[in-house]
Amino acid sequence: MLERAARLRRLPPIDQEVIGLAQHPLFDGWLAQVTATGGCAHPIHLTGSTSTRDASSGELLHHYDTSEELGERLLVRCRNRRDSVCPPCSRLHAGDTFHLVSAGLLGGKSVPEDVRDHPRLFITLTAPGFGPVHRVSDGRPCRPWRATALCEHGRARGCLDVHDSADSAVGQPLCRDCYDYPAHVLWHANAGRLWKAFTDNLYNHLAARSGRTRSGLRRAVRLSYAKVAEYQRRAAVHVHAVLRVDGPSGPDDPPPLWLSAGALRECVVSAAAAVRLKTDFAPALGEHQLRWGSQLDVRPLRSFDTADGLTDDAVAAYVAKYVTKGAAETHAGLDHRVTSREDILCASVSPHVRLLMSTCWRLGGLPELSELRLRAWTHSLGYRGHILTKSRAYSTTYAALREERARHQQGVLDSGDSDEGTVTDSSWRYVGSGHSPGAALIAAGIAADLQQNREVAREAAADEPGGRR
Repeated sequence: MLERAARLRRLPPIDQEVIGLAQHPLFDGWLAQVTATGGCAHPIHLTGSTSTRDASSGELLHHYDTSEELGERLLVRCRNRRDSVCPPCSRLHAGDTFHLVSAGLLGGKSVPEDVRDHPRLFITLTAPGFGPVHRVSDGRPCRPWRATALCEHGRARGCLDVHDSADSAVGQPLCRDCYDYPAHVLWHANAGRLWKAFTDNLYNHLAARSGRTRSGLRRAVRLSYAKVAEYQRRAAVHVHAVLRVDGPSGPDDPPPLWLSAGALRECVVSAAAAVRLKTDFAPALGEHQLRWGSQLDVRPLRSFDTADGLTDDAVAAYVAKYVTKGAAETHAGLDHRVTSREDILCASVSPHVRLLMSTCWRLGGLPELSELRLRAWTHSLGYRGHILTKSRAYSTTYAALREERARHQQGVLDSGDSDEGTVTDSSWRYVGSGHSPGAALIAAGIAADLQQNREVAREAAADEPGGRR
């Protein structure tokens, strides 16, 4: 035993911890918890209990207490959407996003399948230019026509270099002193207002096209959407949106026959071009006009039985893939909030992004811009919206998808079981988060095994007659 203890002491600390966990009497229960979280890399630790009783008799039907668990804790998923933070939860979030978006295109999850016959578009709205930046040039010089001209700061207005997509110069301003950083930040802070102005304009342009009044059109047509915000290489947000037209009651109601995908497309283009908003006047900044960029992409969506446009599931998969990206993948801002100027100076970001963050922090200190809470959103360069948002009638919700999955995992989905007639009392308290190094190693192994099992199951399903990869 002494020799064995001496050998254990010579092992690295992480190996000692793994062996200690494996030898603990409550290890099996802890391992079951980690497996239930899918190998979550940063689980939430809770302590407490839950009891379920019969409402009429008061009989105790079920009781669970964390006092019988390892460390007297229950592990639950962190549900972080970023793959760089927690790959297992990110993968689950991407799957939920795919079902949420595809349900609004193909039906399912309480949405009727008839929605696939409604006019539907996939649109991309971009930010305007705030100054010339280096760009991917596909084998040609970046900006050759003004290479010899100099700006007022003595820097070249053009660029003769050839940039590929991996070049770190792509997205960086040709002259940082010429670049309008305050306008960039204010555009981000008002992106939500711009989207609302676009949808309001779209109703107005549809009304003008059909010869109806605005109120009359809103009684005949309902616009539903799901949109995702994506950072371009210049660290400016652009918006991808799935747009669907329903009748006044929502997806159960067909739209008017006169409203086709072609008519909707023309109105989308004119409505986006007509958006003009102004920021409140600030003595230090003046007044800025806000609009969408000139680059606008509008494409029809198709189901599997037609030949034109983008496929529904391809769009849903694209949106689901993007929502898992963190700041490390987008090269725009940070995944955590900034609390001081020192955080900005120490951040591992490009000089362009650092200047955007510094501008956001500086503008956040102006009393006239206090309502924008720019310092609280410095890490996202002033953008205050969620990565994915949708209209109420578009499709299901994340909460409904998680509840359905939980019921399925408990084996009561469509089984006729019901919680009616029972009363549940729960008491939980947050006591921590994350894994120790040894526990993290075990959790990563479980996550890898579960991912491998999913891939094998997917390949087996694709090989079956009628299966799709």
